[in-house]
Amino acid sequence: MIANTRRSGFPLLVLLSLFFALLISGCGKSGSAGGGKDINDPGHPRTSTLNVLVPDPAGTTVYGNDFAAVDASNTSEGYVMVQYKGTSTKVKLQITTPDATVYSYSLSVGDYATFPLSGGSGSYHLDVLENAYDDLYAIVFSQDMDVTISDEFKPFLYPNQYVWFTPDSKAVAKTGELSDQSSSDLGYVQSVYEYVIKNISYDTKKAEDIPTNYIPDIDETLSSGKGICFDYASLMSAMLRCQGIPTRLEVGYSGEAYHAWISVYLKESGWVDNIIEFDGSSWSLMDPTLGANNKSSSVKKYIGDGSNYTVKYTY
Repeated sequence: MIANTRRSGFPLLVLLSLFFALLISGCGKSGSAGGGKDINDPGHPRTSTLNVLVPDPAGTTVYGNDFAAVDASNTSEGYVMVQYKGTSTKVKLQITTPDATVYSYSLSVGDYATFPLSGGSGSYHLDVLENAYDDLYAIVFSQDMDVTISDEFKPFLYPNQYVWFTPDSKAVAKTGELSDQSSSDLGYVQSVYEYVIKNISYDTKKAEDIPTNYIPDIDETLSSGKGICFDYASLMSAMLRCQGIPTRLEVGYSGEAYHAWISVYLKESGWVDNIIEFDGSSWSLMDPTLGANNKSSSVKKYIGDGSNYTVKYTY
């Protein structure tokens, strides 16, 4: 059978490559965001809250067949783990959330990969699909799951395929130094932001030739000092999550261009969407790609001015 991203009577056909092409090619070269004053008080350093959560394929609840295994042991923690066991070189995972949004990911043979249950508690549907020919995929495994998440923030604190980090990640090690320079969670967010935009420049060449199954590598981004919007958002998300600050990597549209950015949760303010720079009295735009030190004339060409964000997917 040939599979489709939409069920219930629609033609069983899927063209998955468009999503990935949009995701990686639509993000753009940045302009500069307005700077805010330093809100850190060096006399009152923030207590580091380093806590790297590690996904665990515990094996207590596992679904599967000869093609794939789904470890749902920790869905209450806000994630599911999937392992592909077949032989195809082009494999996709689709996760349909309770609100019927379909998330598409790439899979490869090997260990379990981790995926967020970012739609909250409710009924999920998973499909593993192998490439049949051209852009057509066949379903080789399907599973329904009823999920109750114990803490709404957990999906945005754990690592996942697009925000992958471990206790040994270089980006994680850097957070201790930045936390020591900060006086609060808000100050730490600003410190991470300023570190990223000063040390990572937009990689135009990379953006022009990205594979459709591109997955960010935060330590490679740090080592090379270059990245696209997906890399910026992934790096900042990892550096904030491992210090206990819930962070959503969001993908959608800035104006008419496809783009990736972040939103954070602060105890004092709740979810701060799209904008996480504070000047001491008000919030202003803080998109890590827009904020990086690149030519402002390129902003509209790639992602607009950031004034109109529309979220499509949250990781």
